[in-house]
Amino acid sequence: MRHIVWLTVVILGVWIGAATAQESTIESVLVEGNERIEAETVRSYMEIGPGDRYDSDAVNDSLKSLFDTGLFADVVIRREGNALVVRVVENPIINRVAFEGNDEIADSELEAEIQLQPRVVYTRPRVQSDLQRLTEIYRRSGRFAVTIEPKVIQLPQNRVDLVFEINEGPVTEVEVINFLGNTRFSDSALRDEIQTVESAWYRFATSADTYDPDRLTFDRELLRRFYLANGYVDFRVVSAVAELTPDRSGFVVTFSLEEGERYRVAAIDIVSRLRDLAPEDLLPIVEIEEGDWYDADQVEDTLVSLTEVVGSRGYAFVDVSPVIEPNREARTVDVTFEVDEGPRVYVERIEIVGNVRTLDEVIRREFRLAEGDAYNTALIRRSRQRIMNLGFFNQVDIESSEGSAADRSVLTVEVSEVPTGELSFGAGISSAEGVLGDIGIRERNLLGRGQELRLGLTISESRQEVDLSFTEPYFLDRDVAAGFDIFRRTVDLQDESSFDRETVGFVLRAGYPLAERLRHTVSYTLRNDEVSDVSPSTSRFIREQEGETTTSAISHTLDYDLRDSRIDPTDGYFVRAGQEVAGLGGDAQFLKHTLTYGHFYSVADGWVLAGIARAGHIFGFDDDVRIVDRFFLGGRRLRGFEPSGVGPRDAETDDALGGNTFYSLTGELGFPLGLPDELNLRGAIFTDIGSLFSIDDTGPELLDESSPRLSIGAGINFRSPLGPIRLDFARALIKEDFDRTESFRFSFGTRF
Repeated sequence: MRHIVWLTVVILGVWIGAATAQESTIESVLVEGNERIEAETVRSYMEIGPGDRYDSDAVNDSLKSLFDTGLFADVVIRREGNALVVRVVENPIINRVAFEGNDEIADSELEAEIQLQPRVVYTRPRVQSDLQRLTEIYRRSGRFAVTIEPKVIQLPQNRVDLVFEINEGPVTEVEVINFLGNTRFSDSALRDEIQTVESAWYRFATSADTYDPDRLTFDRELLRRFYLANGYVDFRVVSAVAELTPDRSGFVVTFSLEEGERYRVAAIDIVSRLRDLAPEDLLPIVEIEEGDWYDADQVEDTLVSLTEVVGSRGYAFVDVSPVIEPNREARTVDVTFEVDEGPRVYVERIEIVGNVRTLDEVIRREFRLAEGDAYNTALIRRSRQRIMNLGFFNQVDIESSEGSAADRSVLTVEVSEVPTGELSFGAGISSAEGVLGDIGIRERNLLGRGQELRLGLTISESRQEVDLSFTEPYFLDRDVAAGFDIFRRTVDLQDESSFDRETVGFVLRAGYPLAERLRHTVSYTLRNDEVSDVSPSTSRFIREQEGETTTSAISHTLDYDLRDSRIDPTDGYFVRAGQEVAGLGGDAQFLKHTLTYGHFYSVADGWVLAGIARAGHIFGFDDDVRIVDRFFLGGRRLRGFEPSGVGPRDAETDDALGGNTFYSLTGELGFPLGLPDELNLRGAIFTDIGSLFSIDDTGPELLDESSPRLSIGAGINFRSPLGPIRLDFARALIKEDFDRTESFRFSFGTRF
């Protein structure tokens, strides 16, 4: 009996276990609530399925997996018998993303920054992420008071429109810039050294008065450079903090500084480890003197000069590094320049990026070194300057990286192009020409080949001119700038010389370099000049030349330019010498010489002393030199005197006759006026001296004196948003009785 009981218990246990196992097995997974997403897709994300034993951990993992897809706003998993029921609430699909209230930033710019797009699944985390992105865009533009509210508009078929309602708010400007810890320099002096500026009414054309964290970081570096240039070796910026005002209308920026002590230069030395290069040969290059205040800028300039000089002496691989050893007790520094042989590195490849329109060859031909040449920092620096001088780019960066081997370098040239096509309409007023206007079409980078094409029309009260010019900078793939000019000019000279002049002609020209800074240009000119509208009361010297003259001339010019900038030079000099000979056909026969020399010297920061000397002489081979070929002097080249106000003149008619010989010298000191840089106002004081004399005609009525004329004056230059304005006040101190003088000269113009 006992055995029967035990057997019954065992059979029941087996049966109950089998039944329990059958009840714990998932037979099916049912999906509810899905509209767009297939049920099988939902099941594919789950960690449990038909045939699996029910496991609460697997169910939890399935929940996480389904939520992680981002497809569902809610998921519930429940068990009904041997089935699992998965109920989902799908996230809607975005039908449209719109922006409202944005006036300062375009929709296209905002759309490029967000992740949510039409036909993308809408989720709240994505909305919050995009909200942060949009807010950051406005903060980068200086609008820290911006508020953005996302609105969801429900549509049929589980779709939504997402609308970002934007209140841009005003630009959050920098109201105050404070400095703490500065005892050597005033707050105003330090404000002049940084890029961030305090807001003011006249700064409407700049964004430097808006808060920019990146600009603030750069300001820290500018302050460090400024103090190091003034001898404060231990200087550091402790902190730079920008705080919003309570009304969130502006920022207060505070720089905390530790100036430290000022150091003088105690000793200067050069250590050369190059064969046949003695340190004493390089010492004259060093401009730093013992006893001077330490200047980090001078150290950097000396470093560049030493690198260039050593490289020019045939040392292709050179490494010049400064060693600064401060003595804090004596408050002095020892400066040692170590000249050593650098690693032998060759240029493996030159890569150019960023040029969408400009052809690679236009940039490559400006390089002073080629692939396979020895790596040379000075030549790379010169190459960058030449590329910038093209005027096709607003930024040129040349980075070096290791090539296929340790002794190979890859140069990457990254450029940022600027528009090179111009359709310009000009208007202005001048004391010399009255009201004037011009229309011009110009392309400085035609078809991306660096070619220049220009068509211009100028009309004023005294001058009408139309001209067409074309220049190919690399003619026949050689460094020869070839081109032509076709022109027609009509000039009213009644006030100066009682006649009108019309000139029609063309010029063929070609220029090529003789050396890095020396250029030679040759040209051929064929033109027809007509002297007309000559009245009986006009000087007989002019009446005798009434009519037409054809000139066929060949000329050449040598141009040596060592200025730091051709547009706004502050240092360096240039020499330009030219000759023109006429007589290869035509009516005119003469030889003309011209010479120009200019020197620029930076006296102090913003103070530039300029001196320009000009001279010229012309003589005829057989006949007298005609009035259309002579020189005239006055106006902007000899201020204090009217245009054509100096030189030979008819005493009876007061007509200017021009001269065969002239010279002029100008000395000018340009300086800041102490006003904010944004006003673009500069002052100048100047003195002009010159003379014009000698014509081939003679007669008792001829007034011709070679005595020098002298004037002094002051001027103001204003680069206004509407165009450049120049005002000069001059007084003629030395003059002849028959000269024509003027005390005030101004010009105003604009192009748009």
